[in-house]
Amino acid sequence: MAKTEIDHFDLSKAIEGAASDWLDPSVACFRLHSEYNTAGDQKQAIEKLISQFNNSQERAVLLGVTGSGKTFAMAHIIETLNIPTLILSHNKTLARQLWQEMSSLFPENAVEYFVSHYDYYQPEAYLPKRDLYIDKEMQMNERIEQERFATVASLVSRPDVIAIGTVSAIYGLNPPETFLKQHARIYVGQAIEPLDLVKQLVELQYQRITGEISRGEIRCRGEVVDVWMPSRDDPLRIRFDFDGVTKIQVCEAVSWEPLDELEEAWIHPKEFFMTSPERFAQALEDIVFELSERTHELEKEGKELEAHRLETRTTFDLEMLRETGHCKAIENYSMHFDGRTFGERPYCLLDFFAATAKQFHGAPDKFLVIMDESHVTLPQLKGMYAGDHSRKMSLIEHGFRLPSAADNRPLRIDEFQSLVPRMLYASATPGERELRHLAEVTGQNVPKELLHVPGGGGAVEPEMKKPKKSPSLLKSLEQIDGIVRMEFRPTGLLDPEIEVRPTEGQIQDLLDEINKCTSSGERVLVTVLTIKFAEEVSSYLQRMGVKSHYLHSEIDTIERSEIIKALRIGHIDVIVGINLLREGLDIPEVSLVAIFDADRQGFLRNERSLLQTIGRASRNENGRVLLYADSMSDAMSTSIFQTVERRKRQEEFNVRNDIVPKTIVKELPIMGIEAEELLAGTAGTGSSGGKRFVGGTTGQSGKIRDERDLAKRFDLGTDGWASEGESVSNVSQPSWASVASSILEGDGNVNSVDESVMNEDLERLLDRLRKQMRLAATRLEFEKAAQLRDRIFQLENDG
Repeated sequence: MAKTEIDHFDLSKAIEGAASDWLDPSVACFRLHSEYNTAGDQKQAIEKLISQFNNSQERAVLLGVTGSGKTFAMAHIIETLNIPTLILSHNKTLARQLWQEMSSLFPENAVEYFVSHYDYYQPEAYLPKRDLYIDKEMQMNERIEQERFATVASLVSRPDVIAIGTVSAIYGLNPPETFLKQHARIYVGQAIEPLDLVKQLVELQYQRITGEISRGEIRCRGEVVDVWMPSRDDPLRIRFDFDGVTKIQVCEAVSWEPLDELEEAWIHPKEFFMTSPERFAQALEDIVFELSERTHELEKEGKELEAHRLETRTTFDLEMLRETGHCKAIENYSMHFDGRTFGERPYCLLDFFAATAKQFHGAPDKFLVIMDESHVTLPQLKGMYAGDHSRKMSLIEHGFRLPSAADNRPLRIDEFQSLVPRMLYASATPGERELRHLAEVTGQNVPKELLHVPGGGGAVEPEMKKPKKSPSLLKSLEQIDGIVRMEFRPTGLLDPEIEVRPTEGQIQDLLDEINKCTSSGERVLVTVLTIKFAEEVSSYLQRMGVKSHYLHSEIDTIERSEIIKALRIGHIDVIVGINLLREGLDIPEVSLVAIFDADRQGFLRNERSLLQTIGRASRNENGRVLLYADSMSDAMSTSIFQTVERRKRQEEFNVRNDIVPKTIVKELPIMGIEAEELLAGTAGTGSSGGKRFVGGTTGQSGKIRDERDLAKRFDLGTDGWASEGESVSNVSQPSWASVASSILEGDGNVNSVDESVMNEDLERLLDRLRKQMRLAATRLEFEKAAQLRDRIFQLENDG
């Protein structure tokens, strides 16, 4: 059966039934592209998991050790099952890492990124003890908002979607039906006037302007209407004549040169949350009715202040809604605009997966959810509702919000579990909830060690209280059948060797070990229990001549990535951290992990935490772990036993298959920074707060004049750790610097890029930067415009 190509813009075809071409199971929606084949025990793990899902097993557990290729196995499962997939991660950084890997494995498919679009978010709250009301504050990330729109647009138009998300996936969205109904359909030959199209787009919340446009805006100039949808990098230009639409062009964002032409286009709303005029009017009536009921209730309870406060605030919101169609806290009325009843769950991304599964695969349950690092992600999902509900109830009780505001919420864990038809829990240390859930869905008796854990993947209250002494993970694993294991790494790498050393003289002992590692070009991770101790250890190591830095929760996300990047490229040799040096941290250069206070009791030193931290040394052939302790805790004993036994099995496997362990060689990815921003020197500031410029330039010989390598020149993290006068010639050249250059200049050779910047193409780069500067100023992004201006001055002076 021939497969119909469906363009991102062309959602109208999906609405009209072109999806029938995809319903035949023989049509392969997902095509995996990789130069590698399955290795180690990946093949048997993939086959077992596929068999379990094909036999209608709703939940499966994959226990894959660090570096065993869990992501590669996930990709094979997606390709074989041939259904849309949502991969959940517990933080944005790891989600982005998964997105990059899946994008490279599935270049023909829609691999999307769906995380919170806030760079900063302070929710509305009221603290009764202090009589303090905190208003909502937020800073939205335009790029992530675009990617969220692209995810939803792909889900309603394509059968081959892989979305990488976080807990943001369980927060409220419009229902898929509303998103589909609220759109403008344009096709060549359509008899419509430009101003009529503009009216339609304004109804979809697009803003009409006359100057330079950005995402979510439209512009009408005579017989030409320009539209920039929030989900796209490339805007649309629609041309008219006396008969109607003559051309629909996809254009380049800066020059507006045509890139492609379409026969028809489906233009989705500017906002996620849309409603019909009839539903909007009914919602206002419902809000008025609820306000009347609630104020009467408060007055009966003698709460005149709260009743007056609620009436004043809600009446103001109603006036804003009637006059402008929007108000500051409109999300608190989402229950009324959605037409839901009290207590009814909100719509979310899972509803879009069900819609695309029904549209393209014949049934709403034909999609898969993969929960990466499930031992962290599942408890996180469960905790979202409780925290949100507690905050909302305080606002409701004291007259700041109507009771319906409580239904603007994330899903409860039982609602989430009921919406997921099949799910794979993936982790090196599966949690108790996942293990119990597997036992329940496969009809096994739940081990007594897991009776204190909520059933149904967290949806059902436990039968007994949690014991004072946490049960061993090893015992739970031994008593449950059906857990799929991946213990053997494709590289043949073994679990690291573990040594237990006394705490007396531990700092000097650590310093000696660090010097051994750094002399051979290897890196070190040190994990401690407190922020203060992390900073003190890092400061001491610096005084001893070690290039080190601390890493803890008080450092923002971008700075954390910069610190890890600096470790990767070799400008620092040691990171001292607390709880961030665990899940998903992929640093193959690290050969030594040191754990202070390993025998302490608590979640930072329990069995799972120790195993996760030990795993950070398993990507290097010389991997070792030092546990500094004065006694042997149960958690230490069990984690050491598991690691030693698994290492023995790995050694036997390598001997049988003639495999020689080899350290992973991995390129350093560009995380969340565009290549043009990197080359323009506008990627932010270093830890010192100073300006960050591209480093030195090259002469005809191709050598960097001031001894700074590509990492320094392209501003890829090293400015945060070195002064302007300090040489960083010891930093290894990252192979992806050339990629960043080629993206901007269209040439894979870094030196040729440098010479072009120095010579004939300097004006072209300057012209591009000037356009970006003017665009930033138009958008009132004056700080970014100033950074671009400084970069232009620097290039002009250097040239």
